[in-house]
Amino acid sequence: MSWIVLVLSGALEAVWALALDKSEGFSRLWPSVVFVVALAASMGGLAFALRALPVGTAYAVWVGIGAALTVVYSMATGSEPVSLAKVLLILGLVGCVVGLKLVH
Repeated sequence: MSWIVLVLSGALEAVWALALDKSEGFSRLWPSVVFVVALAASMGGLAFALRALPVGTAYAVWVGIGAALTVVYSMATGSEPVSLAKVLLILGLVGCVVGLKLVH
């Protein structure tokens, strides 16, 4: 259960990071609200997962998932350029996250 919550919390990290960008310095209401809600849920899920998982592993997985999803979303929407190097590095990051799960 902790791993499922951790993965969902990592996905919420991408949500709050993207909402933070869309909030334009907290000058737009709804993206700011999404940021606060997603941040609280993401941190709450990470805290829950830390009850059963080591902090180093859990934090690395949480950040890795959030970073990968944020970059993939940005490339998919065209706000960030796509390159072979970026795709390979993101795949490497995802591979490392999966590896942390397998060695746990």
